[in-house]
Order: sequence, then C-alpha cells, then structure tokens
Amino acid sequence: MDAIECLITRRSVRDFSEKEVEDKEIMEILKCAMFAPSAGNQRPWHFIVIRDKETMSKITQFHPHAAMLKTAKVAIAVIADTTAEKHQGYWVQDCSACVQNILLAAHALGVGSVWLGIYPREERMKGLSALLNLPENTIPFAVVAIGYPAKKIEQPERFDKTRIHFEKW
Repeated sequence: MDAIECLITRRSVRDFSEKEVEDKEIMEILKCAMFAPSAGNQRPWHFIVIRDKETMSKITQFHPHAAMLKTAKVAIAVIADTTAEKHQGYWVQDCSACVQNILLAAHALGVGSVWLGIYPREERMKGLSALLNLPENTIPFAVVAIGYPAKKIEQPERFDKTRIHFEKW
C-alpha cells in the first residue's frame, strides 16, 4: 500500500476480531510512532503497551467512549513527558503527530485502530494516570485501541472543495 492509499483508506475501527496482534507488529507501529515530527526534536512521548483485559476494561470506567477496548487485542497509551519539553506546550502537537503515525502504521500493516482522546479531559487524565501509575512529570495524552477489524468498514467520500480557500478566506 502506498502512502496516499494508506491516508485515504484508513478508518477508525471499533470492533475487532479474535486474531491476535503480534509483538513484532506492535514494535513496528511504535517505531513508526517515534518517527513523527516533533518541535525542536523534543520527542516527549512515552508508550505503555497494554494487553491485560482487566486494565483495558478499567479504562472504560472513566472514558465514556472506550467500549471498543473490550474487543481490542492491545492498546497503546501515549504519554507526554514534560521534562522533555524544549518548546513549552508543543508536546500536544508532537503527541498528535505520533498518534497519527500509530494509526497509519497499523493500517499499513492491515491492523485496525481507533484514537481515544484522554487529554484535555481531567477525569480521563486522572483515571489513566492512576491506573498506569504515571510519574508526576507526565501527562496522559491518548489511548489507541488496536486489533484486526471484525468487518470491512465502508469508505466514505471526504474530499470537500468548499473547505479549500486560496490566499484569503
């Protein structure tokens, strides 16, 4: 699959099959995550790979839109380390780019995924920090549910010329 096809055909997957996701695939996904652009090359991200079903189930207790973790085979928590900040506040963009790389790498490998926002919701941040025993200098940013799709997802048309402006609005 080329890059353009990967970008256009990636979908959020919320229902996963029973097929396991291998460690080598997770490592490849995380390698791609670490190649995301980062302000000043600060790379403030850390990752927690979660396979434990009980831990994933506990996330659904403080995240109201995380039901897909019940069928996901693995989840990756993306955590920002504020001590790595060279440019204050840019960790949000850095971690966003990192999550996008996770989603695209998973899709390129034939694996489904969906981005579960944690930051900036206080109750989700507190819940994930406590559940994963995060250090003080970290901010939980997102959880990505991962697994093989249970079914094919329709490809909607999303290109909209009315959203494009040249030079000025």
